[in-house]
Amino acid sequence: MTITQLKYVLSVAEHKNFTVAAEHSFVTQPTLSMQIQKLEDQFDIQIFDRSKKPIELTDIGKKVVEQAKIIVNESSRITDIVHQHKRYVGGEFRVGIIPTVMPTLLPMFLSNFTKKYPKVKLIIEELTTEEIIKKILDNNLDAGLAATPLENEFIKESPLYYEPFVGLTPQEHRLYKKNQIEIDDLEMEDILLLEDGHCFKDNIINLCRNYKTNKNKGFQLESGSFDTLIKLSKEGLGMTLLPYLHTLDLNEKDKKLLKEFKSPKPAREISLIFHKTQLKIQLIEALKNTIDGVVRGAISFSDVEIISPLKK
Repeated sequence: MTITQLKYVLSVAEHKNFTVAAEHSFVTQPTLSMQIQKLEDQFDIQIFDRSKKPIELTDIGKKVVEQAKIIVNESSRITDIVHQHKRYVGGEFRVGIIPTVMPTLLPMFLSNFTKKYPKVKLIIEELTTEEIIKKILDNNLDAGLAATPLENEFIKESPLYYEPFVGLTPQEHRLYKKNQIEIDDLEMEDILLLEDGHCFKDNIINLCRNYKTNKNKGFQLESGSFDTLIKLSKEGLGMTLLPYLHTLDLNEKDKKLLKEFKSPKPAREISLIFHKTQLKIQLIEALKNTIDGVVRGAISFSDVEIISPLKK
């Protein structure tokens, strides 16, 4: 039995297809199949039920996969221990970023990070908070960028910045003529929201303490992107709320529709999150320092009220 064989087993278990698993493992499909077959022959078991489409784990296969995860994860930590001892900033670093942070924050730090740390192979995925947490706990991610607090006992949170919410109101909206808006001005029935799965939607619901639904309203609109929400709002279908960084790239005409909140401004806390047993601390620190360096000039708000992304 080898670590490589166990990695192949885990890849097939994840992708439920030998060909796809081989592609992700950077080997040929016959090579991957042969190594898994050798492992099955060694223990005289069948890990996968190949007659099923997609491929399924057998009962013993499920147990083998669970133990294989532990073995593979622990074996990779030897390299991490050595790198940590040598303060080596290099190697593979897998990071998940939530969709409402990815398009604004990533362009701000990615170029700086890759130039400063050329020996790091940064692998970035756009994922929901739930997916990031699961992958961190399964050791399929090294870190994540997400809205916090998360209140997970296995996850450490290192706050990066506090991002205020900004209102966007069409000209005919009841709040358009106000220079600044207050939380009490908001009506949940009047706000265009992101779809379920986006923690920013939960931020907004928690912000609007008197959450209610207007049953007389003839439609309910939710979208997967802020750009769509902005377009819908400009059509007079309601107001929307945006994270501050997303407002920086708006054109001058759209910026005139923006309404800041009175202080303390409602805001979300964006943190670098990672497993409490994470050993790639030198990479965590490198990423944090890089983001700190670029964000400090863009966000200087201190008088804010942090709105939790946790569902209440």
